[in-house]
Amino acid sequence: MKSRFSLATFSLAAGLANAALPLPNPPWMPPPVSFGTQRSSQRSTSSQQPNAQWSTLVGDLLYFYEAQRSGNLPSTNRVSWRNSSATSDGADLGLDLTGGYYDAGDYIKCTYPMSWAMTSICWGAIDYGQGYDQANQTPYLDDMLRWGLDWLIKECRSAHPDPNTLVVQVGDGNVDNDYWGGDQGIASPRPSFVINATHPGTDAASSVAAAFAACSALYGSSTPLASGSTPASLRDPAYAQTLLTHANQLFSFATNTPFQTYQTDVPAVADVYASSGYASDVVLASLFLSLAGNSSSFFNLAGSYYSDFSMSITDTTLNWDDKSPAIPVLFTQLLTQRQDISGGSQDDLDTWRGRAERFFDRILDGKSRGYLTEGGLLFYDGDSNDASLNPALNIAMIMLRYAPLASSSQKTSDYEAFAKGQLDYALGKNPMNVPYVVGVNPNSPLNPHSAAASGGDDIGDIDSSPVDTLNVIYGAVLGGPDPHDRFYDIRSDWPETEVALDYNAPMLTLAAMGVSKFSDDPYYTSLEDGAYASVKPSGTPCDEAFPCEDGLSRGATIAIAVVITPVGLVLIGFLARSFMLRRAQRAKNKSIV
Repeated sequence: MKSRFSLATFSLAAGLANAALPLPNPPWMPPPVSFGTQRSSQRSTSSQQPNAQWSTLVGDLLYFYEAQRSGNLPSTNRVSWRNSSATSDGADLGLDLTGGYYDAGDYIKCTYPMSWAMTSICWGAIDYGQGYDQANQTPYLDDMLRWGLDWLIKECRSAHPDPNTLVVQVGDGNVDNDYWGGDQGIASPRPSFVINATHPGTDAASSVAAAFAACSALYGSSTPLASGSTPASLRDPAYAQTLLTHANQLFSFATNTPFQTYQTDVPAVADVYASSGYASDVVLASLFLSLAGNSSSFFNLAGSYYSDFSMSITDTTLNWDDKSPAIPVLFTQLLTQRQDISGGSQDDLDTWRGRAERFFDRILDGKSRGYLTEGGLLFYDGDSNDASLNPALNIAMIMLRYAPLASSSQKTSDYEAFAKGQLDYALGKNPMNVPYVVGVNPNSPLNPHSAAASGGDDIGDIDSSPVDTLNVIYGAVLGGPDPHDRFYDIRSDWPETEVALDYNAPMLTLAAMGVSKFSDDPYYTSLEDGAYASVKPSGTPCDEAFPCEDGLSRGATIAIAVVITPVGLVLIGFLARSFMLRRAQRAKNKSIV
């Protein structure tokens, strides 16, 4: 398939914009964990907005991204245990690829999931930017976004005069797996992997185009997509144009080269973040380009691609690999809030609203592939086994965003209640009494799977060396509990305790929403000190890091179980593919656990 879109006249914006907001002096720093026990009713400012607890959570979540920085750290660095690192990235190609963010608990830099995190955060800052402003965290939001976006721009620029090149990964996942320690001993050399006109990657190029476009819309406009809020105060037209230029160039690259997943010609990335398709990336990029460029052509193009790809949004989930559930939500927003772009057709609105609500209603009615654990967490076998909170929080994020646009007040109420329940679960209203964010409460996890934060360097004994994690990586959202709501807080148990850029993204939008829209504090303020310790399970989990006693993970056990029935013969293909795909997608640090 070839694109209907061609780019012949866009020129590269000259130089990165340098209009970043000044950072506070003295800098904002995360408060001690005891702050997370103070309810609003215990403070004299209980009746005032913004809510101090939600504001602090926003600050903590942004602080996590600073702890993930790669390259030469600025003088404003707030994370005392981090150092400048990986300062030779790109040397293998004769390029400067320093900067950006480490993806997760290791030291590789991965463009595909990082670009989804940037897209998600910028979309949230358009819809609920008022929360960042009221929390006095907008300068840190700006600083965080530019650190990631400027690196993505550098990835594109380094290859010029050829715009059809994009770096998709820096660092070898297999080599990185052999290192556990601080940021001064990262294994080298660090290879760089690229896509280009002869080795294309529709998904990765479209995903970065979506990030540039979403963030261009944030920096370039004061028009909200959600009623009752305003975008964060980040207006910078020059930077917005730079981002839009790159978004257009990358979208042209993505859609005027053969359509294929990026690991097809760059197999090295398949061991870390293999993509299952490109359709949702292309459609989402088209929609954000319509928003950023005030373009009805791109809006119509998104609808055409949706049809051409024969897309269906029924039982999928939302993550860095598949953005399908976000598409009807964004379509509905544009049809209701930006009729100058979308035309505001009632028939189109009914179509996209229907698609969004069928997706959400199946979840609420218990008819989707996702199901609720006994403790109330939305769980998708295969997608949720590694990082159970991520699918649930992503769904909560788009469901709360969509709720005011629903076709009835009852649906609005139902969606809000369900989504808030998922957020509450992640913040401590769960059988483990654990808020799955590091450093926000005495019951927060103590052993995140983060090589930099751990303080250890013994690859053979990362759980006990040291016994106590040396550095607090405030604001890190962890993978989450198992399907039985159990959480073991074991450093080497990466499915439950690893940190990642895309894990924090939906929580950040939800917290920004909470600053001014939620009447209650984050749930963890109601937890008693020691609540997790009283119910912490003994032994070890049953997952990819700790295989079950029979040597098989839960996913493999399910696959074997269903094969004994006729229906199982049909299901085995799906389950095995899902299991193996997710294993590849989060197959980091296996050699050290």
